[in-house]
Amino acid sequence: MDTISLSTWVGIVLRLYVYTSFILSYKQKYVNFINLKNKNMGKHPEYYAFIDSQNLNLSVRNQGWTLDFKRFYWYLRNKCNATKVFLFIGYIPGNQSLYTHLQKFGYIVVFKPTLGLPDGGTKGNVDADLVLHTMLEKDNFDKAIIVSGDGDFYCLLEYLNNHNKLHKLIIPNQEQFSSLFRPFGKYILFVSDLKDKLEYRK
Repeated sequence: MDTISLSTWVGIVLRLYVYTSFILSYKQKYVNFINLKNKNMGKHPEYYAFIDSQNLNLSVRNQGWTLDFKRFYWYLRNKCNATKVFLFIGYIPGNQSLYTHLQKFGYIVVFKPTLGLPDGGTKGNVDADLVLHTMLEKDNFDKAIIVSGDGDFYCLLEYLNNHNKLHKLIIPNQEQFSSLFRPFGKYILFVSDLKDKLEYRK
C-alpha cells in the first residue's frame, strides 16, 4: 500500500478548508438574501404628503366651495397611501383654534411667520419652507405627494421625478395651475374633480 506524503495531506486539507469556507460563505449570503427579501416584502412604502395650504385653500374657494380638511386628510391617507401629512401654513395668533383642529385631524402642521400688510391682510409665503422640509425628509420617505398648483415648485418636482421620488401631484384647480406642471401629467390629480367627496358641509 502506497503511503501519502505529508505535502499531499497538506494539499488535501487546504482544499477541504477552502471548499468548506466557500460553502459556508455562500450559505450565509443566501440566508442574508432571504432575510432581506422577507423584510422588504413586509415593509410598506413610506409616502409623505407636503401641502401648500394657502394655494390649496384659496384655489378651492375661488371655485365657489370650501374644502373639508378632515376629509382631505383621510383622502390622502386612504386613497394616496400617505403615511405622514405635512401642512404648511402662515401663523396668525388668533387662529389657534384652527391649528388645533388641523393637528387633531392628523396633520403635522408647519408654521410660517406672517407679516402684516398695510391693507390689514397678512403675508406668509410657505414655498421655501415646503421645499426645505421635503429635502430634509427625503431619506425618510420612498415617494412624496405634493399638493399645490404653484409653479414655484417646478424644481422640486423635477428633482423628485428624476430620483423616482414623486408619487402624486395634487392640484387644487384644474382650470388654474402652472403650465410648468404639464410634464408631470401622469402623477396629477385634481381636487376640483373631488368636490363631491371633499366639500365641507355643515
